[in-house]
Amino acid sequence: MVLTEGDVVLRPIRLRDQRAWREVNQRNRDWLRPWEATIPPPVPGGPVTHRPTYRQMVRHLRSEARAGRMLPFVIEYQGRLVGQVTVAGITWGSMRSGHIGYWVDEAVAGRGVMPTAVALVVDHCFRTVGLHRIEVCIRPENGPSRRVVEKLGFREEGLRPRYLHIDGAWRDHMVFALTAEEVPEGMLSRWRRSRARQASDGNPAPPRN
Repeated sequence: MVLTEGDVVLRPIRLRDQRAWREVNQRNRDWLRPWEATIPPPVPGGPVTHRPTYRQMVRHLRSEARAGRMLPFVIEYQGRLVGQVTVAGITWGSMRSGHIGYWVDEAVAGRGVMPTAVALVVDHCFRTVGLHRIEVCIRPENGPSRRVVEKLGFREEGLRPRYLHIDGAWRDHMVFALTAEEVPEGMLSRWRRSRARQASDGNPAPPRN
């Protein structure tokens, strides 16, 4: 499955992406460290868990995708790998929900890449996959990530105290969510209108996608 809007392309992650993925991820260590999930210290007598290698990560993502519990994509911008967006925790039955996580190269931040990627994924989840609810959980201090969901019109639902282990401690997260009924016109259409409105109001718009 490949999703495209202008210069932004989402496609499944591949083992042969390793070199490009490592280059972007390592170059952005300082940019990403405060927001990436980490593995908490083991409890006495408990198992010791290590951060997976790239190949282990890809195999896990593919296995979860085959099981219908995850949709893992890499983000390409102007033909270059610049990040990831993943729908995880997909639940069916009476809930039909999932949550989105993402990161992007600091070099392309502010160009509309991530809002475009999230809009593409939301539309795919609601219109093709058949999910009903999507949520995004963000640390309150993560201004750039919060701006993504605010631009797209996600609804703020509240705070989850000590929700994830990040950067050495259990961190609070704000919850933002949408249901399919809230975007009948599609998330991408909403995002396009928002950018057009910004341009017509005379505000400097970021480069197209």
